[in-house]
Amino acid sequence: MKRLVYILALGLLTVFVAACSSVQYNTTRVHSNDFSQYKTYGWLPPVDSLSKDYFNNDIARSNILASANHELESLGLQYVKENPDLLFRYVTIVNNKSRLVYGSAGWGYGWGGPWGWYNPWGWYGYGGYSYPVGSEKYRYAHLIVEAIDRKTNSVVWQARGSSEINTPEKSINKLPEVVNGIFKQYPLKKKK
Repeated sequence: MKRLVYILALGLLTVFVAACSSVQYNTTRVHSNDFSQYKTYGWLPPVDSLSKDYFNNDIARSNILASANHELESLGLQYVKENPDLLFRYVTIVNNKSRLVYGSAGWGYGWGGPWGWYNPWGWYGYGGYSYPVGSEKYRYAHLIVEAIDRKTNSVVWQARGSSEINTPEKSINKLPEVVNGIFKQYPLKKKK
């Protein structure tokens, strides 16, 4: 009985974790660059995206910029309007994608076999094979932040947070968390 409760609890936990959309972070930078040389920063206008404009509104912009400013200041950078060392910009992209949905078939009937009776030669809940039964559409969003060295006018750091989205409103409210995760990828550590 304890084992059954354990298996059910583990199954519910797995379903819960799978239902939570996690954000994947990727980053790249110029490795020979000394990021401690940058003391000030400014912002360029957001890059226009050709995708869905879920994040093209005042609330999304405010969430992105306020969170990014907080993170940059905690890294020891100071916002200035004239002649900053770094210029930051961001772009949001939302893509429509599709993925296969699989069904299963075979010989895994669980306890009692296919007829509900004890089946000593059968498999108990495992086995079979899966095959595609159709496809489902979903949306995948990216927030990309770039740092540009103002003197060389070249990108020196870029990071991206990517996640599946279900509703634009929830995604907009989640932007501060995504921005925080993006700036954890920045080459400098936070000042204490």
